[in-house]
Amino acid sequence: MRLFTLGLFALLLLLLYTLFWGKNGWMDYTRVQSDIDVQRSVNTNLQKRNDEMYAEIDDLKLGLDAIEERARHELGMVKEGETFYRIVGEGSQ
Repeated sequence: MRLFTLGLFALLLLLLYTLFWGKNGWMDYTRVQSDIDVQRSVNTNLQKRNDEMYAEIDDLKLGLDAIEERARHELGMVKEGETFYRIVGEGSQ
């Protein structure tokens, strides 16, 4: 009877080891869950960026305000009849 009990106890230990540290065990499950959480966060940030890009594309396709804004800021263009003033600080040249 003692040998049978010892065998059952060894089987229990083997099953517990497999459950926690074996392939697809509890440790793998928690690691995969944390990887999924990180990937969801990355996906959320990328989705926000994509939504902003789509909004800018729509604005560029439909309105002239965005084109004018880009021309003013990126190319330094001014409208006819406007005067452009650049104020330079003492330390910058």
